[in-house]
Amino acid sequence: MQLKSLATAKLSAKAAAILAVGALTLTACGGSSTPAASSEGGVQLITPGKLTVCSDVPYEPFEFQKDGKIVGFDMDIAAEVAKDLKAELSVVDSSFEAIETGTALTQCDVSISSISITDTRKSVMDFSDPYLDDDLTLVASVSSGITNLEGAKGKKVGVQQATTGAQYAKDKGLDAQQFEDTGLLVQALKAGTIDAALGNQSVLGYAIKDDSNFKRVENFATGEKLGIAIKKGNTAMATQVNGTLKRLTDDGTMAKFKTTWFGETSK
Repeated sequence: MQLKSLATAKLSAKAAAILAVGALTLTACGGSSTPAASSEGGVQLITPGKLTVCSDVPYEPFEFQKDGKIVGFDMDIAAEVAKDLKAELSVVDSSFEAIETGTALTQCDVSISSISITDTRKSVMDFSDPYLDDDLTLVASVSSGITNLEGAKGKKVGVQQATTGAQYAKDKGLDAQQFEDTGLLVQALKAGTIDAALGNQSVLGYAIKDDSNFKRVENFATGEKLGIAIKKGNTAMATQVNGTLKRLTDDGTMAKFKTTWFGETSK
């Protein structure tokens, strides 16, 4: 997904917000003064008995609020990692700027937020095995007349700040309007203030799947793969997370999650 560069005020506000998933009670995330606690397999958790996960909300269908709970594809995976650790799941709603720079991992055990694995990010954090292929797409309103990327030049195109989609648009010569999060990007597309949006297929495809006023006009095979971010050198956590991802793949649970959130044709 994402590369975002958000305002400092938003970074501070989001990094301070602690949200619980599912039926969990709102909990405070342990800071730097909280001693690490051992869990099974030698995994160290920031807060005893809790797997603290940083995620940038909203980013449908990966993480978003519904009926007072944070749900989505990433949240289903996070819950399974916590289950295998025999830990409670606690989610910190963080800015993606903090997530992609690795800063979020000072207050969270892992970051799960549709994070594309890149060499730049690998220099400041470790990644799990990939859990989803997620190339880019250009979606446009039917009335815009846009049929491909070239036809989008000169039109109002939106991207999410600091995402791989934003970088791709820049590389291809698009003067795109940048939005702080995907929720604002999709709102602008549906309100007609922009003609098209460029971003990951999973998110934008989900956003327009039931709306005949919009269509995917061109896909871009960028080879993006999503992974779970882990603090550099934390091999115990990496082994644990990869074990959960393998279990979910082998027993068919991952395929069920994909069908639930992306439909039958998703990868």
